[in-house]
Amino acid sequence: MPQIRKLPAIDGQLGWFETSPSRHAAIGQRLRGHHHFHYAVVGAGFTGVALARRLAELHPQARIALVDALEVGQGASGRNAGFIIDVPHNVDGGEADVESNRKLHTLNLFAIERLRSLKDRHGIDCAWQDAGKYMAAHEARHMDALERFAQGLKRAGFDYELVEGAALSRRLGTAYYQAAVYTPGNVLVNPASLVRGLAASLPESVTLFTGSPVTACHDGPPHVLEFAGGTVRADKLVLTVGSFSETFGKVRNRLATVFTYASLSEPLTPDEMGLFDDVAPWGTTSAHPAGTTVRYTPDQRLFVRNTFHYRPALLASDADLRQAMHQHRLSFEARFPALATKPFAHTWGGMISVTRNHHSIFRQEAEGVYSVVGCNGVGVAKGTYLGHYMAEFMAGMQSPALDFILANSQPNWIPPDPFKRIGAAMRMRKELAGAGGEI
Repeated sequence: MPQIRKLPAIDGQLGWFETSPSRHAAIGQRLRGHHHFHYAVVGAGFTGVALARRLAELHPQARIALVDALEVGQGASGRNAGFIIDVPHNVDGGEADVESNRKLHTLNLFAIERLRSLKDRHGIDCAWQDAGKYMAAHEARHMDALERFAQGLKRAGFDYELVEGAALSRRLGTAYYQAAVYTPGNVLVNPASLVRGLAASLPESVTLFTGSPVTACHDGPPHVLEFAGGTVRADKLVLTVGSFSETFGKVRNRLATVFTYASLSEPLTPDEMGLFDDVAPWGTTSAHPAGTTVRYTPDQRLFVRNTFHYRPALLASDADLRQAMHQHRLSFEARFPALATKPFAHTWGGMISVTRNHHSIFRQEAEGVYSVVGCNGVGVAKGTYLGHYMAEFMAGMQSPALDFILANSQPNWIPPDPFKRIGAAMRMRKELAGAGGEI
């Protein structure tokens, strides 16, 4: 197996992590020495944490290692927008997709209730808000996308509400959007706080190693992970490493990694809060896929996410971050002109693992080696249920949920670089050009 030459890094100032109440809590330990475990899970994001927890439930006597190159909450699981979706983002297919959308909805609800139960049981402070979600449009030309989304929701029997004009402005504290489709089942969180709380509350049979990047991986059994400070030998190995999957040599020509960027403002002052009288925390995605995601948080901050890059080195440069922050400023001021001087406290980049057909990779790679990757931008819910059900898959269990997951884990082939890079650049230019004022 290869040496691991691309390692996770901190891309900017991680707003959710830096504002997390558990920011200074000691979660996990550096790996030192040589260890043997029944199971080793690489990647302590939502997928890896859910998987380790379910393994511990199914195999109470097993020794389980969960390892991460960074601190918990510093990876992709702590850099996203903090939406735990119930309704799939794309429900505007034909009648043949209705049953699939209902099954995805069931899995998302399972993930939400699983996370809610753990949050309540362990007292995880993560700014959990049963706030629902808006999909909003600024330009008239994107109203058709809202209509298609609403019709898809109606066909599947999902609850929704169309909110327009002054009524929408009162709910959001901005008059920027013409209309939005509101779905009530979405949850908003500080994702770094949630994943840190989940990791901190894992059963005692799970040993968490953080700040411990894998430098080499050798197939067994036993499978051997090398670190600067030691080794882990494991009877079974699971890779939940997202955009770094190809560096472990198991996933080829199925993933494209997209960098996107977010900024989080300083808290609003009492005077600035006057713009948001009677406005509850909210989150909105865009009617266009390349549009801006915006949140108003419980601690009175404003969050903006947009801008996309393909970065095969899996790193965002300072120039990337400056470009993103400039676009965030423009998007922020367009929506909140009265707050034009409000500074951003944090700007960061994070990666999304995408596949061409939105299928995840959920499979056995070799004897005792498994991969779960490709959440396509909805990783809080999807990562949670994929991790949970991978543990059941490894145990030989069967269920309708597993059958559905396996049937929808057949990602299409993606050409290697330079063709992937060229194709990604063309696609991003096209999407950004089409988004217009939704950015």
